Amino acid sequence: MTPRDVTKTWSSRLICHAIRGWLGFALRTTNWQIELHPEARALLLADRHKGTSHTGLLVAFWHEALALSPALWWWAEPRNPSLRLHVLISHNRDGRLIAEIVAPWRIPALHGSSNKKGKDKGGLLALRQMRAALLAGDVVTIMPDGPKGPLHTVQLGVLALAEMTGAPILPMGAMCRHWRAPSWDRMLVPLPFGRGRLVCGAPVHVTSETREAAQKLLTERLNAASAEAQRKTDASPEPLAPLSTHSPSNALGAKIWSAFATLLAPALLAMLRVRVRRGREVRERLRERMGFSTGQRPNGPLVWFHAASVGETLSILPVMRALSADMTLLVTTGTVTAARLLEREASDLLTQKRMQHRFVPLDVPRWVRRFLRHWKPDALVLTESELWPNLIAACATQRVPVSVLNGRLSPRALCGWLRAPAFAAHVMAGLTWVAARSPDDAARFRMLGAQHVSCDGDLKTAAPPLPADPDMLTRARSALGNRPVWIAASTHEGEEDLILEAAHRLRQTWPNLLTIIAPRHPERGADVAALSARAFPGCELPPRRSQDQWPRPQDAIWIVDTLGELGTVFRLSPIVFMGNSLFPTDTSAKGGGHNPFEPARLGCVLASGPQIGNFEEAFTALSEAVTIVPDASALADWVAAQLSDPAHVKACGVLAQNAAAHNAALPQQLADRIRALVRHG
Repeated sequence: MTPRDVTKTWSSRLICHAIRGWLGFALRTTNWQIELHPEARALLLADRHKGTSHTGLLVAFWHEALALSPALWWWAEPRNPSLRLHVLISHNRDGRLIAEIVAPWRIPALHGSSNKKGKDKGGLLALRQMRAALLAGDVVTIMPDGPKGPLHTVQLGVLALAEMTGAPILPMGAMCRHWRAPSWDRMLVPLPFGRGRLVCGAPVHVTSETREAAQKLLTERLNAASAEAQRKTDASPEPLAPLSTHSPSNALGAKIWSAFATLLAPALLAMLRVRVRRGREVRERLRERMGFSTGQRPNGPLVWFHAASVGETLSILPVMRALSADMTLLVTTGTVTAARLLEREASDLLTQKRMQHRFVPLDVPRWVRRFLRHWKPDALVLTESELWPNLIAACATQRVPVSVLNGRLSPRALCGWLRAPAFAAHVMAGLTWVAARSPDDAARFRMLGAQHVSCDGDLKTAAPPLPADPDMLTRARSALGNRPVWIAASTHEGEEDLILEAAHRLRQTWPNLLTIIAPRHPERGADVAALSARAFPGCELPPRRSQDQWPRPQDAIWIVDTLGELGTVFRLSPIVFMGNSLFPTDTSAKGGGHNPFEPARLGCVLASGPQIGNFEEAFTALSEAVTIVPDASALADWVAAQLSDPAHVKACGVLAQNAAAHNAALPQQLADRIRALVRHG
């Protein structure tokens, strides 16, 4: 060894010791807050080296957070002495230095990265080593956007490894007080005596059928965990901080939207007239959509609730009841169906004049201002994802505080808002607070710039079991007798064809089977009846509940095209398919699912199509009580399996009821927050 080599060796060791000392000092003097998804916590702290299950775990950080990752192991190792950890590090000089730094912390490195430009970087060897470690029950840390990026892009290697081994991937976000290194990933270098957060989202499972969806989901959950980790730390605001609300382009975007809506007003009037002809608007109340109002504003505090459609209206009813004792409520809806539901479910509040209903004005500036001038609400409470820019801006001008209840922001909606990030930040700045329904939704709101976001829970988990009409239930059971029955609930145009195809297949084995179809929009009852007649040639039109028709022994289909009777329908069979989730692949329908807790509370076993993005957390919570069916054939097979195994149906029904337990305290908690908003708004 030459003197130069000796000098180089000693300098490398000195650099290694200096970096290790700094990292250890900075990470150990940081006040860490650890937030793990319950399923992720259970996986991380489980002893996978006992019993028959030896599947390991993949833990994913974005590459920029590599230097913060040891904090997780210092937290987890004392709680799980069986933990055996490996970290995948690039097969280069920097990677070797990092491996030497973390080695004394009992974090052995696996060297390798993707082969690029014909160069062997040890990727295949590392893949074999990681596969062996995972099959032995160990934990492997990976940076799925490395080496050298693209930044925040999940590469396919991690998905292939998860698919090969069956190991779930835990998406981690980390943030603390830091400065950024001048590297390709602008790596976070921790600074001492700050606050830090480690956040882990729900695990991602990968199969060959779900690889593409898993890539998107892992990216989304890594971004959400990183955004959540950054909140309430001393971290610098880049790159995942809420978007600035002070850029001149924000106001410009709002002005463009306002001008566009104003120019579009004549076309919107034409659209409303078309909707009247289709039965989707009430002709006598059409002027309400332009902000004209009848009746006087009541004295005292007035809280304006807006719920777009049936699901949102049902979810906020308990909150409105909790507020109605000392405040008057103004409720707007966007659909005729939701208005009728409100008239029935809150008839007592309407009769006692504790509540008034109007149709919401469309988001045209002068229409919204006209509505606000008449009602002068003390607060506006939006529901789920009803974020109308001109409405929020008008409320800000008139100093009406705006909050969001059961806030929901799907990945698709987030991508849409991010096409105009400055405009999104401007809209979010108009929200006083957001009560998100899930951690993922909360993180998405924060990514757009919402400042006061909490995760209070999903109001759809707080609703009591749907009521039943005793007379209808008795008569329906009498008409059904001992026939086998299954239910397709809340179906939409485009998926009834697949449901009817499944029903036709099932009748080959179960000739007296009855399929109950309850379309989400009751006015579609005649259309569904026509589809049913084509699916079962030679049969009469199926009976329709709206026509007071009941199923006869020869009927294959019964259409319950009425409003508010699902509580009765779900008591007729425990085998339920939830709609708005199963569409042919050659259509543009996006689905999103419907609330599975409603049938689950009544002990039903559930199936759904794969398009459940609006209720992903709810379906995940129901776990084994839900089966995802990708097509008509799979749906028919699932129904046949349930009909053949009543004991399994009963057991899954119990699981579903337990998972959908009634969270009775949540509506009152949210009502108290709204009271405070009115008092201090």
